[in-house]
Amino acid sequence: MPSVMEIPGAVSLLRRAAGDRRSKPGGGGGGVFRMFKLLPMLTSGCKVVGLLGKPSKGMLADKAMAVTLFGFRRGRVSLAIQEDPRSPPFFLIELPLLTSALHKEMASGLVKIALESETRTHRRKLVEEHVWAVYCNGRKSGYSMRRKQVSDEERHVLQLLRGVSMGAGVLPGLSEKEAAAADGEMTYMRARFERVVGSRDSESFYMINPDGAAAGGAELSIFLVRLK
Repeated sequence: MPSVMEIPGAVSLLRRAAGDRRSKPGGGGGGVFRMFKLLPMLTSGCKVVGLLGKPSKGMLADKAMAVTLFGFRRGRVSLAIQEDPRSPPFFLIELPLLTSALHKEMASGLVKIALESETRTHRRKLVEEHVWAVYCNGRKSGYSMRRKQVSDEERHVLQLLRGVSMGAGVLPGLSEKEAAAADGEMTYMRARFERVVGSRDSESFYMINPDGAAAGGAELSIFLVRLK
C-alpha cells in the first residue's frame, strides 16, 4: 500500500486559496492548509480516507458543492461535482488535460478551468450538455464529453472519498505493479466550492474556506458557459 503523499502544488493551491476576501491585504489566511497541519502524521492512504471520512455534518455549508479533481499521475484528470460527498455526481467529465500538467498549473497559484458548450438550445440544463470545449488558465486544452454514466473506476474513487469534505493526496488500493500498468498512482484533490448560477447559460464554482467564507481571489475556480 503506497505511503501518504501530498500532490505537488495541490496543498500550495489550498494554502493560497484559503484567504478571506474580506481580510485586509497582508492579513492571515490559509484556513484549509491549517486544517492539514492539525492532522496527525499518517502512514497510509487508507488512514487518510479513514480519518477525513468522519467530518461533522456542519462542515459543508448549504450552498457548498463537493468538487473533486482526480486521475492517475501519467493519465488524464477527471472533474466530479457533487451536491455532497455522499451523493452521485451531477456533473462528471474527463478533461483533455494530463494530471501532471494540472499539478504544474496549481503550482503557479492560480487555476481557472472554463468549459464552454456550443449548443444553442435551452432544452437541457447547462450541466446536462454533452460536448464541452475545455480551457485551463485561458489556454484551450481540447474537447471532452460529459459522462452520462459513472465508470467502475470512477465509482471506486468516489466511494473511497464519500466521507471526505476536503483533502489532497494519493488513494490506496493499487500495488506497485498495478500502479505502473495504470499510469502511476491515483491522486486526488477535493475541496468545497460555492456554486453561483448566473443564468441558464452560465454557472461558476469558487473554492471556499473551512469556516464557510469565500476563498480570497478565487485561486481555483471553474466556469460553465453555454454560448448563445
